[in-house]
Amino acid sequence: MATHLTLSTGCKMPIIGLGTFQSKPEEIKLAVQSAIETGYRLIDTAYVYGNEQVIGETLQEAFKSGKVKREDMFITTKLHGQFMHKEDVMPMLKKQLATLKLDYVDLYLIHGPLPIKKVDGNLFPLENGFVVPDNVEHSETWKGMEECYKAGLTKHIGLSNFNGKMIEKLCKTAVVKPHNLQSECHAYWPQFELHELCKRHGISFTAYGPIGSPGLSNFSFGDGKPREETKVLLKDDAVLKMAEKYHKSPAQILLRWLMQRDICVIPKSINPKRIKENFDVFDFKLDANDCKTLSNLPKMKIFSSSVFKNHPQYSTEPY
Repeated sequence: MATHLTLSTGCKMPIIGLGTFQSKPEEIKLAVQSAIETGYRLIDTAYVYGNEQVIGETLQEAFKSGKVKREDMFITTKLHGQFMHKEDVMPMLKKQLATLKLDYVDLYLIHGPLPIKKVDGNLFPLENGFVVPDNVEHSETWKGMEECYKAGLTKHIGLSNFNGKMIEKLCKTAVVKPHNLQSECHAYWPQFELHELCKRHGISFTAYGPIGSPGLSNFSFGDGKPREETKVLLKDDAVLKMAEKYHKSPAQILLRWLMQRDICVIPKSINPKRIKENFDVFDFKLDANDCKTLSNLPKMKIFSSSVFKNHPQYSTEPY
């Protein structure tokens, strides 16, 4: 079974990594340690997660102990929406590198397509219940990303949460095309069209929320509102039947389905047992009928927030 995706640069990107969204600093150390010991070589984080410092410290301990070398690891982090002006991009990445205690990251992503007004001490400033937008063209931000790439501060650059139209528009002016897109993707939100668009442009695809983000119900995305009750993908009858058939967990079934589509997965966990279980997906393969069944499950997007709906660049179109 494939263990890596080959990026347009020829570089190998691990097909499974540890997601760290919602992982608190006091929890993330053990999670990263467990992941490295299990065999994970990709760690995904972001400025807004607030855990880059602990991740950096934990990586340094692993490097010094000889458990892994820096070149063995693939580290992804992201540019927050308040730093999307071209002149802010490189200084922000340098700040994040200092926090991560790294000379470079392997992949730097624009975290989202919606620029946010810079307000000290407030990552998501609100006005009348909506985030305060900033006026920045994606092409301007991308020039800053390209400068970071050319300076060697990141080995690859990419996008997160951009839809197809935004990607097409950006690719028309980009000197360096995005190397990766990270987007919500799971059996309830399979992103077939978006994935095909990325393949046409030589852009690799990473799925966040690959098992349906069962822990998302308590997260408010800054709007103070709990998530609506939604159907839980891990408890879907079709997924449960496949788990029994293959003698695997529901999570392993869902991850394997995405990996067989040549999609990188970054399941989030802070539980060492689950971290190990999520990685144990290389010894089986879903048959064509089961893949088709998963592809045809009811469609439902899980990640959304009302605070962005008044942003001039907001779009509900996935493609």
